[in-house]
Amino acid sequence: MKGVILAGGLGTRLFPLTKATNKHLLPVYDRCMVHYAIDNLLRAGIDHILIVTGGPHAGDFLRVLGTGKDLGIRHLEYGYQEGEGGIADALSIAEDFADGGPVTVVLGDNFTDSNLGPAVRSFTEGAHLFLKEVPDPRDCGVAVFDPRDPKRITAIEEKPEQPKSNYAVTGFYIYDSRAFDYVRRSEPSARGELEITTVNNFYIQDNLMTWSELDGLWLDCGSFDSLLEANRVVAASRQRGEARFLPAADGVPEP
Repeated sequence: MKGVILAGGLGTRLFPLTKATNKHLLPVYDRCMVHYAIDNLLRAGIDHILIVTGGPHAGDFLRVLGTGKDLGIRHLEYGYQEGEGGIADALSIAEDFADGGPVTVVLGDNFTDSNLGPAVRSFTEGAHLFLKEVPDPRDCGVAVFDPRDPKRITAIEEKPEQPKSNYAVTGFYIYDSRAFDYVRRSEPSARGELEITTVNNFYIQDNLMTWSELDGLWLDCGSFDSLLEANRVVAASRQRGEARFLPAADGVPEP
């Protein structure tokens, strides 16, 4: 299994901070946001990683991450997304890196202390989504379940006005090589982007989708409020002497 961190975009919701650097390099307490995404992969046993970035600050990742060796990464590559083509378009850049095998994909601004390892180790084919039950999922992709089989997802609805469940699709996914064919079959959405929801719905239509619920904290750090909350969580964890947000390279056990 290889890992892909999608860390592009202009981060407009975090202007003016993102005038200075990519949002995934903004601090979450004492480390950059992207470091926590890297740790999610390392703790799941994934140490071959591709960072897909874009925009005017893409080169900043080289200065911050370098070869990744001091972070515990065995092999680190970088990919560049031209323009704002959407999450599925960014994923397509990873096809050569995946080399026909499965990939665990992390949106770099998603923040969790959940353990992805069990799902990664048990994955065989198709796709696997990590969901999280939230009070109001209207700003997220939302899972629709079969009323006859509550464990079976029948569709993902993108930012519905009237959600059919409270289970939001988080920015953590596992895909086999079919994902890249599904991206090629995708049509741009109304905003002119290739949506990851379209890819997920292709998997669902072909009965190739499984899911599990994140068992810990989940935040999308693309807004000031959620970025502040992530900082507070890590600061409080440090003050209590907990290990869950320390670098994976320090040999911290899985949460």
